[in-house]
Amino acid sequence: MSSKERTLSRDVTVTQIPSGDKHTLFTGAKVFIHQVLGGTYTVQGDTGLYRIDGKDADAIGEQIVADTIDASTLADGAPDPEAVWDQLKKVYDPEIPVNIVDLGLVYSMDVSKNEAVEGGYKVDVAMTLTAPGCGMGPAIAEDAKTKILLVPGVATADVRITWEPAWNQSMISEEGKMKLGLI
Repeated sequence: MSSKERTLSRDVTVTQIPSGDKHTLFTGAKVFIHQVLGGTYTVQGDTGLYRIDGKDADAIGEQIVADTIDASTLADGAPDPEAVWDQLKKVYDPEIPVNIVDLGLVYSMDVSKNEAVEGGYKVDVAMTLTAPGCGMGPAIAEDAKTKILLVPGVATADVRITWEPAWNQSMISEEGKMKLGLI
């Protein structure tokens, strides 16, 4: 996508890239949309790069991202693991145009019965980041959690960042390597 200039129609809370700090961009500010992936927008403002969540897309004249997905539960009411993986494939590091699954950042995803919630299930995800100093880690993990909670049957989700094993480029899927021009 080529950069598109936009003027904010309202104040919006954004996440600064790469620090992960929250800021407010105010009505009338000019931004350039650089990337749209997984329902989030990477924009350039006067003071740096920011991520705008899909729920705030209207502030830049874009369509708000739906907060539901088209998926069904399994026969026992459990969430469909494929639907959870599909949701994780909608999560991106705002600086890399490859989802966290194809980047090899997701180490595990487990679905279990949530005894505290009748009929509810819990999803536990262990993931890493491309670099330990990445300030976007909490924002990426929260994005993953938010998307997982949209899956029918999921009552709770826990996305944990781990550093073992250390991530390396060999963990990127073939599709991810093609998108990054590595093959």
